[in-house]
Amino acid sequence: MKRKGLYFLIALALGGVGAVHAQDATAPATPADSSSSDAMSPSFDGRWYIAPTVGGYYNDTDRNTNSRQFYYGLGIGKFVNPNISLDLFIDRTKRQRDRGPAAGGGHSSSQHWSNNTVGVAGRFYAGGWNSWRPYALAGIMGSRHNNSGDNGWAPAAELGGGISKTITDSSDVRLEAGYRYDWDDKTQRNQNGYGDWFLGLSIVARLGSLPPPPPPPPAAPPPPAAPDCSTMDTDGDGVNDCLDKCPNTAAGTIVGPDGCAQKVVIDLRGVNFKFDRPKKGETDISKSLAVPTSDSMAILNQAVDTLQRYPQVHVTVAGYTDSIGTDAYNQGLSERRAKIVYDYLTSHGIDASRLEGPIGHGESDPIGDNSTDSGRAQNRRTELQVQQ
Repeated sequence: MKRKGLYFLIALALGGVGAVHAQDATAPATPADSSSSDAMSPSFDGRWYIAPTVGGYYNDTDRNTNSRQFYYGLGIGKFVNPNISLDLFIDRTKRQRDRGPAAGGGHSSSQHWSNNTVGVAGRFYAGGWNSWRPYALAGIMGSRHNNSGDNGWAPAAELGGGISKTITDSSDVRLEAGYRYDWDDKTQRNQNGYGDWFLGLSIVARLGSLPPPPPPPPAAPPPPAAPDCSTMDTDGDGVNDCLDKCPNTAAGTIVGPDGCAQKVVIDLRGVNFKFDRPKKGETDISKSLAVPTSDSMAILNQAVDTLQRYPQVHVTVAGYTDSIGTDAYNQGLSERRAKIVYDYLTSHGIDASRLEGPIGHGESDPIGDNSTDSGRAQNRRTELQVQQ
C-alpha cells in the first residue's frame, strides 16, 4: 500500500472532523432547555458528505498473495431519505504475491498485485437518526487489476453490514464489514474470480451548513361557533356528530364509538380438529375437536357472539388440513371441517345469508410446520375470514 496515500486520507478525515466541529462552534447557541439530541438533525440530513475510509482485507487464498493487508479509499454521497444513503467511492489496495513452489513457497515475493476500485454503494439503515444505527450494505463496482499477469478491468460486487453513529450535526462514524467478490478471470488462468472479506472504518463529514428551520405556520383563525352537534348524525352511522371523528363514513360501514371504520376480526385460533376428524356424516362438532374441547367450544361461542353483535358482517367459512394423506382425501376432509363449523354457526342463530361457503382448501396455506406434531395440529383448523 502506498503510505503517502494512506497518510493523506487520514489527514483528510481528521481535517473533515475538525471542519465540522468548527462549524458547530460558530453556530448559534442552543437554548438552555434544549437537549443535545435536539441540537442535531431530528430526522435526516440531506447534505452531501465525504467519507475517507481505512480498513483491512482478509484475502481469498486462491489469490496466492499475503492473507491480509490494508486498503484506503474515499467516498462522496448523501442520504436520499432517513434510512438510505448512496455513495460513489474509490479505494485502493496492494497485495504481495507468494513465492511459488520453486522458490520455497509460503513467503512474500517482490511482485505486487494492486487493485483500484470505483463503484457505488447503498446503505440501508434502521433506527433513529441520532442513535446507534445498524445498516446493510450493497455495492457494485469495477476493479482494475495491475500485476504481472494482467492490467485490466473486471466487475465486482460487495455485500455487508455495519453500524453508524452521529457524532455532531455534521459528522458520523461508520464501522462496517462484508464480503467483496471480484470476477477477475485474467490474472490467473485457472481462476475465474476471488472473494475477500473486509473491515473498514469511515469518518463521514457533511459539507456546508444546515439550512435554517422553516418559519412556524401562521396561527389558525378561531373556528366559527358550531351548532349543537350532539343531536346530529350527518352520515347516519349511529354516532352523533360531536363524537364522530369520521363524519363521512359510507352507509353500512361498521364503526366504533368514535364513528370511524372498525375492522372486525373473528379469530378461531385454538379451534383445532383431531386427526382425520370429522368423519363422513359426523355432525357433533364437540367430538371432532382437539382436546381440551371446552377451550375450542368457548372460542366458537365467542365467534357466534361477535357475529350477533355485528349483523353487517359477512364471513367466509374455510377449512384446512395437515399434509398427511392424499390431496383428494384432504380436500374432502377440509370441506367437512368447514361444513361442521358452518352448521354450528347457523344452528346458533347466524343467518346463512351472512356465510359464504363452506369452502375447503385441503392442505394448502399451512400456518404451522407440517414436519412436527404441533405444526400439523395447528393446520387442522377452520377460519372465519371477515369480508370488509
